[in-house]
Amino acid sequence: MERRTRASCWAPLALLLMALSAAAAPGDRSRALRAEFQRTNPCPSTGARRGACPGYEVDHREALICGGRDELANLQWLTVEEQRAKTRVEVKLCRSR
Repeated sequence: MERRTRASCWAPLALLLMALSAAAAPGDRSRALRAEFQRTNPCPSTGARRGACPGYEVDHREALICGGRDELANLQWLTVEEQRAKTRVEVKLCRSR
């Protein structure tokens, strides 16, 4: 009986997770895309090109739930309050479609 190391036991799980992330649904949000957005559009409150942006969130201009695409041209900064209000409206409008 072959004895496996801890690293080799986790290898199949790592492969599965990589496959699942590569096969993400079209409506999924991309972390890499968000990072690219912030590099090209620094945080309005701090000017940071990466990391936290206090008081702001990256928002999809046309919500994913409404058929919007996860692409740079569809992203914008909104204050946390603006983003929450916009999301409430979009959920009501687009879920009923």
